[in-house]
Amino acid sequence: METIKIMPCLDMKEGRVVKGIHFVDLKDAGDPVENAAFYQKEGADELAMLDVAATLENRKTRLEWVKNVSSVIDIPLTVGGGIASLEDIESVLEAGATKISMNSAAVLNPEVISQASKKFGKKTITVAIDARRNKEMSSGFELVVSGGTKPVEKDAIQWAKRCQELGAGVILPTSMDGDGTQDGFDLEFTKAISDSVDLPVVASGGAGKLEHFYEAVVTGGAQILLAASVFHYRILKIGEVKEYLRDKGLKVEP
Repeated sequence: METIKIMPCLDMKEGRVVKGIHFVDLKDAGDPVENAAFYQKEGADELAMLDVAATLENRKTRLEWVKNVSSVIDIPLTVGGGIASLEDIESVLEAGATKISMNSAAVLNPEVISQASKKFGKKTITVAIDARRNKEMSSGFELVVSGGTKPVEKDAIQWAKRCQELGAGVILPTSMDGDGTQDGFDLEFTKAISDSVDLPVVASGGAGKLEHFYEAVVTGGAQILLAASVFHYRILKIGEVKEYLRDKGLKVEP
């Protein structure tokens, strides 16, 4: 049995943690450094920090944010947003990230996945896949980029398979349909991804109650459970989620 990991996510804009619904209507959710330290103390296994405006604003990830957050934690930190080249990856890792997450840039230049995997190691490279429902796609899910603003007429599940072939180490799928709703992870999308690859899959977008985390594992096939709103607004505690999963018979990090 895989050990399940809990990963709070800091969506960043203008130096603050923000959270929206369906990738829009962003609201302030606190200071990133305070949140990071709090989540490690609460028992988070990993942390994600995504610069949600970097691609839209055509700029790189703010390295000072990475340095500030990494300085107060020693759990793995995955950083994404505006990372487009090997030089970008190197800068982010030097600033304190353990792993990087690529999305839009990987879609535009898939070879950067294989180049990055060879240079920095497969486990360092996460590919984030944002999608929305579209019946014209063979899987029913269409890939979107640029913070969910641009559909690219590509099948999201086929893209996940290609990412594995290119050397990605982790796939992080987020359903725009579920993001921020707290109505539950998009299990259909998560399962479609986990069935198509032999890599760790991060369930992301929509967690609202304890049952959602369990469903993401047993129905969605995820090994890493990412959530933002429920942790930022203290609706659930990380320890509470872990205890619930343990009671349900899942293997969870201490």
